[in-house]
Amino acid sequence: MTDPITLELQKELSRRILVLDGAMGTTIREYRLTEPEARGKRFASNIKDLLNNGDILSLTRPDVIGDIHKRFLEAGSDIIETNTFSGTTLAQSEFFVEDPREKGKGRKDPEFFAREVCDNAFLKELAWEINYESAKLARQWCDRIGNETGRKRYVAGAIGPMTVSLTNSPDAEDAGFRVVTFDQVLQSYKHQVRALIAGGSDIMMVETIFDSLNAKAALVALREVFDEDGIELPIIVSAAVGRGGETMISAQKTEALWNAVAHAKPLAVGLNCSLGPDLMEPHLAELSRVASTYVSVYPNAGLPNPLAPTGFDLLPDDMEREIARFAEAGLVNFIGGCCGNTPAHVAAIARVAERYAPREIPVPKPHLRLSGSETYNHTDEKGFLMIGERTNVAGSPKFAKLIKEDKLEEAVAIARQQVENGAPVIDVCMDEGMIDGAEMMTRFLNLLAGEPDVAAVPIMVDSSKWSVIEAGLKCLQGKGVVNSISLKEGEEVFKANARTVMKYGAAVVVMAFDEQGQAATFEEKIRICERAYRILVDEVGFNPEDIIFDPNILTVATGMDEHNNYAVDFINATRWIKENLPGAKVSGGVSNVSFSFRGNNVVREAMHSAFLYHAGKAGMDMGIVNAGMLEIYDEIEPKLKELVEDVLLNRNPGATEALIDHAEQLKAAGTQSRDKNSGPDLSWRDGTVLERMTHALVRGITDYIEEDTEEARAALGKPLLVIEGPLMDGMKVVGELFGAGKMFLPQVVKSARVMKKAVAYLEPFMLAEKVEGEEDNAPVFVIATVKGDVHDIGKNIVGVVLGCNGYKVVDLGVMVDCDRILAAAAEHKADIIGLSGLITPSLDEMIFNAKEFEKRGVKTPLLIGGATTSRAHTAIKISQHFSQPVVHVIDASLVVGVCNSLLSENLRQPFLAEHVVREQADRDLHAGKGSSAVYIPFEEAKKQKFIVDWATADIATPESIGSHLWDPVPLAEIAEVFDWSPFFHAWELRGVFPKILKHETHGEEASKLFDDAQRVLEDLIKNDRVHARAVWGVWPAASTGEDVALFSDDTRTELLRTFHFLRQQKEKVKPGTPFQSLADFVAPLASGRADYLGAFAVTAGNEVEEYAKSFRDKGDDYTAIIIQALADRFAEGLAELLHRKVRRFMGFGITEDLAVEDLIQERYRGIRPAAGYPACPDHTEKQAVWDLLDVEAKVGMQLTSSYAMFPPSSVSGLYFFNEAARYFNVGKIGRDQLEDYAVRKGMSLELAEKWLAPNLED
Repeated sequence: MTDPITLELQKELSRRILVLDGAMGTTIREYRLTEPEARGKRFASNIKDLLNNGDILSLTRPDVIGDIHKRFLEAGSDIIETNTFSGTTLAQSEFFVEDPREKGKGRKDPEFFAREVCDNAFLKELAWEINYESAKLARQWCDRIGNETGRKRYVAGAIGPMTVSLTNSPDAEDAGFRVVTFDQVLQSYKHQVRALIAGGSDIMMVETIFDSLNAKAALVALREVFDEDGIELPIIVSAAVGRGGETMISAQKTEALWNAVAHAKPLAVGLNCSLGPDLMEPHLAELSRVASTYVSVYPNAGLPNPLAPTGFDLLPDDMEREIARFAEAGLVNFIGGCCGNTPAHVAAIARVAERYAPREIPVPKPHLRLSGSETYNHTDEKGFLMIGERTNVAGSPKFAKLIKEDKLEEAVAIARQQVENGAPVIDVCMDEGMIDGAEMMTRFLNLLAGEPDVAAVPIMVDSSKWSVIEAGLKCLQGKGVVNSISLKEGEEVFKANARTVMKYGAAVVVMAFDEQGQAATFEEKIRICERAYRILVDEVGFNPEDIIFDPNILTVATGMDEHNNYAVDFINATRWIKENLPGAKVSGGVSNVSFSFRGNNVVREAMHSAFLYHAGKAGMDMGIVNAGMLEIYDEIEPKLKELVEDVLLNRNPGATEALIDHAEQLKAAGTQSRDKNSGPDLSWRDGTVLERMTHALVRGITDYIEEDTEEARAALGKPLLVIEGPLMDGMKVVGELFGAGKMFLPQVVKSARVMKKAVAYLEPFMLAEKVEGEEDNAPVFVIATVKGDVHDIGKNIVGVVLGCNGYKVVDLGVMVDCDRILAAAAEHKADIIGLSGLITPSLDEMIFNAKEFEKRGVKTPLLIGGATTSRAHTAIKISQHFSQPVVHVIDASLVVGVCNSLLSENLRQPFLAEHVVREQADRDLHAGKGSSAVYIPFEEAKKQKFIVDWATADIATPESIGSHLWDPVPLAEIAEVFDWSPFFHAWELRGVFPKILKHETHGEEASKLFDDAQRVLEDLIKNDRVHARAVWGVWPAASTGEDVALFSDDTRTELLRTFHFLRQQKEKVKPGTPFQSLADFVAPLASGRADYLGAFAVTAGNEVEEYAKSFRDKGDDYTAIIIQALADRFAEGLAELLHRKVRRFMGFGITEDLAVEDLIQERYRGIRPAAGYPACPDHTEKQAVWDLLDVEAKVGMQLTSSYAMFPPSSVSGLYFFNEAARYFNVGKIGRDQLEDYAVRKGMSLELAEKWLAPNLED
């Protein structure tokens, strides 16, 4: 029976479009609340910041929330949402419970939530109060405005997505791990639902669905509360989808989502958030086409734009125009706005509702509609549905063995293979005495959820144990199939199980089995199926299209006469069901029919094919079939076909004996089995083993390399000959193509992945036959990032390139001291040593290494590389300390040529002769023969500093004083501001993004790399592989000559910290040009103006480094380097995103109107110089930032002995807010400034000279 509120709404929806409200969060920001105001007295002592916990404002600032409700209702909203987006105990725990990861106390997992959150009395009371009071407040305003206007308004209880995912694992090493359990999420939602109902909500709105399995838990919670409490309310379901139309975390496509939630019979299904209306339109049109209910939409006001007043692009008139297109096309029944939509926007949207008629609900054709992350609709043209059976422990001995041995990755590969072979649905069964079925079903389905190709298809959860079936249902975000239920235990159990299946939104297989046993005859089959159908449809309310009968395919040709008609009875029962039970489907386990001929695959394949042919003609819709044991019906040998059909159709009494005799003849002839799983015919696989291995290496194909390597090993006899022969021949081709510019670095790294896999296969054989003292002949290259430096992307690429060209690379990692390098060089008998570094202190470390190498008599050439290194510095500062060749290598593409030249008897002398000439030219230039630089005295430079008119200068004022933590930062937001150009530069592909994708020479490879990066980026974001976080703050500041002092508060009486800066001294070409220092951009105390300075530190975290390492450990350098390069983009992108946030915090950023390109080009007010960079070249100034912000404690970033930041993908610096602030290069300074600087810093002159060595006048 339909509830009264639904009837009211349906009546209204029949005549007009209803208007939802706008963005609570956006509108809250208009009130410019401070942290203390958000906390109120009640939460004043809470450890974590609460300003971003908008839900508690219903308790601490109900006046603000009430005013927002009032404004939306006055703007024209028919329905307003409660302020409860994060109103569950699980979501609120983010603000009130210590994260165990922050202090190394473990991780968030189901045990943590059970212990600290689920039964936390404070959180349960808080969540109840938030939801109850929020609903009550919305109810009051709806009733008030409704009474004033004479138009009833409705309260929608907002049920948000939570901050935990049931579909994805945050653990790179365990794709089956989940932070919480389905039941924990379910109970948290039930608690919220009851409070929302108690507070007076009219509608339950499951909204902003990022993870469809979380949403399913919310729908199950609603159903259970409705049933347990005797209430029924309308439900609206709304998803947040990406540009491809998939939910943001669980990647479920729009129609697949509808299939998964349709069982809940929602009043409306729709889309909100994540996209602006233009990008949302195609997905809305698809949903409008397939949904047999009302459709809602409330998009963001365009894409994020920090410079717009609301933080989003579209103004009210823009939204009116965009939403009008939806209404005009007949796509919508509810309209509103999400992020960026203010009451003014809603007023504009409401005008659309007045002008257009509502969408008419379509009546789709009845079909069985299933889904994984993608849709499977069993439409008429689909024909027979073959359900993959190889992930069934009862049907596949191989799968069962893998499961028992806990080799789940290999078991997942079987599922993947079935999908790749075309199975639209796969059956998963864990029913075996030695397996804990419920636990293993959960683990395995969670693993499948992490396999995009497998997760795309619907899952059939197969078990005879109800606990296992329910465990499986709790893992499916889509609409799967339960296999099976029956009347075996009576009607009440049957109905209860059917209602549970409905609650989780699955189709169901019904076995022809009742209290009397299994149906064997035609009469028993149709009697049980009809009885079950009537109960399901008439009493339970099951959708007939979701009922799949299995009338029992039983084994024929057993030698028992009573079994001879089993196949005929099944076929006739199928025909009867299709004619008499509308909508019902028929399925069965096809392999059962041929069990009498186990071991004779030719006969079994023919029986399966013939059985399906005849059952299909009778109407059989689907079956659990091994496609590898299925002959093409028309290609069955005629005599065999006749004998098989005699048995299946029971055409004569001697059919069984005749088929048995023929089977024995086949067995005697050796034709009883054949391989049906050889896969597609790949033409390159027809070549010689050398040709195949070369092809695989050049193309980066790993699929067959182990079998080809084994073939080569068997042919050549010794594993080392495989490496020195076909593998090195193939890599020689790779090297030649790379050297000729016909392959690019990303392709070479893929080739290395193939090479590593082949060598890894051969290693056990080589170890087994290695003679003590035997050595291989590959030249040895020892490489390391020097002490104090943590950066290694370039080093890793060099290692891969050399490895691809026959070198044995010994990679010592990062922060490697001189002693370790020397020890490794001696142990491995290095032919060449390579030193890498990114930060300027690494240059001094390289000099120290060179001196030590000389002191200890090292006779090995030395290669120098890294971002801050140069040919000139190497020649002038490093080479003079080491008598062996010291060569600077500017990029990885040159390293092979340099190494080959150094080690070649023929090339070495000519190469070194040319090198010595180049070195001397660099030294001569440095000695002054090519330079006329003049440096003015420091006192003169100070007199000609950059002048700001502080009397009239516009000085920005922050919202508050002190530090702030942003953790975690949404990864998708960071990705939106990526500067992609440096990503390609890391791969030595030069150009500016996006033009590089069309580069004449390497555009094609850049595009491939970009596509691969997008796939990795999706994984990083979707599975939270990156733990991006930031700490920042703003304090009162004043310049004191060459330094800037920070104060604890606006009284400017208590000194907090001092930052020390350097001033330009190199003579200017143009008279009157100032000699700049960063101190010039902060108002001096004497000016009487109150100025401010900010500081920040951001990181992509070490988790992503560990994730990259997991690929490197598996030999996949290509993916590892992509991950590291993307980690750098996350760090730089976060620095950009945070700077935008801080500019808004300072007030002037609110008026910015900048595209991403403008942000990359830094076309905004203010700068964020970093210590160690041109405007502030002293790396030791980072320590002041660390002390000021408590960086290590807050975000886990550390400084090495050389002041490199760890994790490596990190950024830190200072914020200068003056309009005139610009980046500049301090350049070289004189000794007079060095001495002054040492005094100001309280640092010895010797130490100051060490840290500023690259900047000292020559």
